[in-house]
Amino acid sequence: MHTLQKQIQSTPKAAIMYNPCIILSLFFALILFSALPLTEAAGGRWRMLQKSVGIAAMHMQLLRNDRVVMFDRTDFGPSNLSLPGGKCLRDPKAVVKVDCTAHSIEYNVVANTFRPLMVQSDVWCSSGSVFTDGTLVQTGGFNSGERRVRTFEPCSTCDWKEIQLGLLARRWYATNHILPDGRQIIIGGRRQFNYEFYPKTAATQKLFDLPFLAETNDNNIENNLYPFVFLQPDGNLFIFANNRAILFDYTKNRVVRTFPAIPDGEPRCYPSTGSAVMLPLKLDAKSIEVEVLVCGGAPKGSYTKANRGVFVEALKTCARIKITDRNPKWVMETMPQPRVMVDMLLLPNGNVLLINGGSAGTAGWELGRKPVLNPVLYHTNNPLGRRFELQNPTTIPRMYHSTAILLRDGRVLVGGSNPNSLYNFTGVLFPTELSLEAFSPSYLDPEFSSFRPAIQYPISPAKVRHGQALKVGFTVPGRVAPTKVSVTILSPAFNTHSFSMNQRLLNLGSRAFRLRGSSKYEVEVTIPGSLIVAPSGYYMLYVVHQEIPSEGIWVQIA
Repeated sequence: MHTLQKQIQSTPKAAIMYNPCIILSLFFALILFSALPLTEAAGGRWRMLQKSVGIAAMHMQLLRNDRVVMFDRTDFGPSNLSLPGGKCLRDPKAVVKVDCTAHSIEYNVVANTFRPLMVQSDVWCSSGSVFTDGTLVQTGGFNSGERRVRTFEPCSTCDWKEIQLGLLARRWYATNHILPDGRQIIIGGRRQFNYEFYPKTAATQKLFDLPFLAETNDNNIENNLYPFVFLQPDGNLFIFANNRAILFDYTKNRVVRTFPAIPDGEPRCYPSTGSAVMLPLKLDAKSIEVEVLVCGGAPKGSYTKANRGVFVEALKTCARIKITDRNPKWVMETMPQPRVMVDMLLLPNGNVLLINGGSAGTAGWELGRKPVLNPVLYHTNNPLGRRFELQNPTTIPRMYHSTAILLRDGRVLVGGSNPNSLYNFTGVLFPTELSLEAFSPSYLDPEFSSFRPAIQYPISPAKVRHGQALKVGFTVPGRVAPTKVSVTILSPAFNTHSFSMNQRLLNLGSRAFRLRGSSKYEVEVTIPGSLIVAPSGYYMLYVVHQEIPSEGIWVQIA
């Protein structure tokens, strides 16, 4: 319960009636309370992990060995981290033609250490996803990197490998998504109204036109870059660009369904950068309902105005749609603050975390203003009007080119922010940020420790099969038998420019759990039998008790 509500309800009526100070303080408290959608910062904690990792983390991907690969861009001068062994990158189109500093690192979550990596081409504003074996496959970029494919295998001594002409088209600001057959589809990018696949097959050695991307291109300002893409349980792709969405059959290159535009008509994709998630898929229901949530962004014309020094307030709305309805419609909601360049992360309990960004301007070099320091929890299953909950703020602005990903232990790793075309630490409004923070959502607050499950088996990493019945053993510290227990699996996402590609949370539900001892319990769930619903690969599995998740374990659906 909100602390101001507690104060009002716990104060004796006589004390209120005869103490003018209490009357005045409660009067102002009530005014404040009525002005906030869901009150005050309710919880969550911040911790500085590294004051500097030497690079600005523009892109992030968590791997199955609890290491996070991060990288920025290679063409704008030296970073603050040297490459080992005299290695240097040579790029005639870069600011520094011979650069002996790193622009990528591998961060060890458990040890809180990092090591430099050598990326060999410009990864600026690129995209990626993880293959079924856990290898990061990363595509595109700028200049030397625009048609590159790069791979990074999860091992403590591995480094980047690159394929020079792995793509058919230049991919800058594109979106990747894993497909049921294990390939990636790569959609759009600047001046690319098409898509392609990687790796190629005999039938896919070509580009495929996607007119929807041309139709959503706003007079060369775009607002359709880094489109929001989600694989659907029917095998089609939900693709959102600008303020519109389609259901797309990529196997036949045809639009299956066109959804209504968001009612306010405002753009939500780069550079009017909002974000989006596909809400958790509940697999214990008779039929799978699919809902998509799109939040934040910037009004039309914001990019042009920001370049002229006028910074328009960002959008304060979210739009939610149940795309499996016969007649789907967007439902609008109001966030506690306006947000542009906001990251949206699915949490193990099915709620959504909104984090990073500003409340005015747009994405782009020095075009964002008014940092938003408070993360916000979105309670997916709460009634309309009671879904947003403020969390405690950071002290570090995370503006353009900031990142955030969920870690297996339930924390959120936050890094990046470099709104400058070079590494710039002085004389700018928002200096280049090289630090890493961890945000612990309120479910990790100490007051919930007695509710927090701990998985006993299977042992991480576990291999499972599609359609397999899986028994999960867990304990709960409290003396009361656990209630409202569920099991969720979540695919680790590739995060950049406020969108988490390939992010997917499946709620497996649970069948009856039984006592296995004084505090030991077991729950049985079924791994989805469909490659479309759960593409093969690595997921983080959680036991969730009354919205409090356990630490996750790695499972590979083979």
